[in-house]
Amino acid sequence: MDVWGRSHAPFLAGAKRVTAGVLATASLVTLTAATGAAQAAARSGIRAAPPDTLGMAPSDRLGLVPSNALGVAPSDAMGVAPFEAAGVAPFEAMGDSATEARPRPRVDCRRVKCVALTFDDGPGRHTGTLLRHLAKYHARATFFVVGSSVVAYPRVLRRTVAAGHEIGNHTWSHPLLTRLSAARVRSQLARTDRAVKAAAGVVPRLVRPPYGGFNRAVRRQIARPIVMWNVDTLDWRYRNSATVARRTLRSVRPGSIVLFHDIHRTTVGAMPRVLKSLAKRGYHFVTVSELFGGRPPRVAFGAAPPKKH
Repeated sequence: MDVWGRSHAPFLAGAKRVTAGVLATASLVTLTAATGAAQAAARSGIRAAPPDTLGMAPSDRLGLVPSNALGVAPSDAMGVAPFEAAGVAPFEAMGDSATEARPRPRVDCRRVKCVALTFDDGPGRHTGTLLRHLAKYHARATFFVVGSSVVAYPRVLRRTVAAGHEIGNHTWSHPLLTRLSAARVRSQLARTDRAVKAAAGVVPRLVRPPYGGFNRAVRRQIARPIVMWNVDTLDWRYRNSATVARRTLRSVRPGSIVLFHDIHRTTVGAMPRVLKSLAKRGYHFVTVSELFGGRPPRVAFGAAPPKKH
């Protein structure tokens, strides 16, 4: 089997079905009398359509869904319910001052030291804490999200996008893509694109294959840059914050792409030390796209160090 990159422990994925309740109460006041009318609470769930039943447009067959083709359709057509039916507030109404994006000057990673911190397998219950750590250092990062987790934590994804972080596609259920048919590879990516669009109004422009595993056959199904890494923290193995921080700080160089997993509490616990130490070394924390000046290569393991002047 032609698998590129080091494997890491499998993420126990599986489509999580969530049911969100929407409670709406309306009252009507007239000029002659005050009368109230309460509406019954309505419930609706998000269900993912089976891979074999997804009707994919031509762009889906390339593994790339244009943003203008990803408007939220009825749930029976796309497997993802609209915001209102799902009980999820529109992404514009997010509002979290601790993590909202703040304007910052453009970073030229050809001239200054940059590092791209990347986080796989989320969003999850520890991602909110991670966002606060990143905000403290005005750090931008790239989150390679799993579609089934996006459905489970849509508000967390919206907070991530609102904070200015980049979102990448890490498939729907975290399978090893080299073991799937071409159609199933496309389905894994397309379903996640739709879930991200429905939750946060954006479409991932980058892809990271689970376990770093891909070959030529998989590559032909993906029209976007594939982002690997050149610093593996092995945080899935070393569930100790001090160890994760030490491994990271020992390995980072200008242009590094660092692999973390925000589903682990110990990884998130390591971030204050990582951010503080790298900031003292003069690093700028950028997204993967920023690392490459907005034009990531077809396969990215890391970027060249800045030019000396």
